[in-house]
Amino acid sequence: MKISYYNGEFKQDADISIDYNDRAFYFGDGVYEVIRLYNGVFYTLEAHIDRLFRSIEKIGIKGIERNEIMEIIAGLQQQNQISNGYIYLQVSRGIDGRNHSFPVNTPPVVMAYMNTIESSAAQNEEGAAIITSEDYRWLKCDIKSLNLLPNVLEKQRAVEQGAKEAVLHRNGTVTEGTSTNVFIVKEGTLYTHPADNLILNGITRLSVLEIADELEVPVKEESFTLADLAAADEVFITSTTLEVLAVDSVDGQAVGEGLKGPMTMRIQEAFQKKTQKLNMSK
Repeated sequence: MKISYYNGEFKQDADISIDYNDRAFYFGDGVYEVIRLYNGVFYTLEAHIDRLFRSIEKIGIKGIERNEIMEIIAGLQQQNQISNGYIYLQVSRGIDGRNHSFPVNTPPVVMAYMNTIESSAAQNEEGAAIITSEDYRWLKCDIKSLNLLPNVLEKQRAVEQGAKEAVLHRNGTVTEGTSTNVFIVKEGTLYTHPADNLILNGITRLSVLEIADELEVPVKEESFTLADLAAADEVFITSTTLEVLAVDSVDGQAVGEGLKGPMTMRIQEAFQKKTQKLNMSK
């Protein structure tokens, strides 16, 4: 039986009860992280935990320490013995009666669980269709908040149109996907939106930027438009669970020649080598 964690206790999933006064339930008042596990090794663990605590600080949650999170991760890994999968971590402001203002002296609540996941290699052999959508989210997208309703609505719109992802834009400027970062390739240069308050600075995004540097690929972290997206030679999206996924069409129009491009393939191969090297180091 799978073991998860909620508010100080490791329990089987069937035995966990979520307190309805948890502010995550009422307000989405919390933050989260998803970390990939390859052959028993967490990929970019420290970077994910760093980002988790940046989000915690930005929304003013008090009373949680890094060592507590690391102990929870270690406990879940030991009890579940999952080699290839992911861990989901959530930190809410705590349990208190429904009141918009922050509770006083209420400890935060941590919820965490692990699941297995299939390799992304097979799905990444093929390209994915995406659609574009207006970005009507709040202006602090750099916080990995639990408030994801706009993301959910636009992801569902993509699914209903047979697409993998909805890529968002503000007044024609592309920001990111509902759960991904977006890259385009034009004339040998890689472009992605700068890591400001309008996007979440994805950990896989950062890995891709490191890979591009290693491959001596020119990179411009600058905004680009829907017209640039439509005219790109290559497009790909990245996330912890999708890794590096080629895009073959945008709003029904083929990207480039409609095939996975050479730079996307180079970056995918380099990313896979990083995770394989991680596996061998176990």
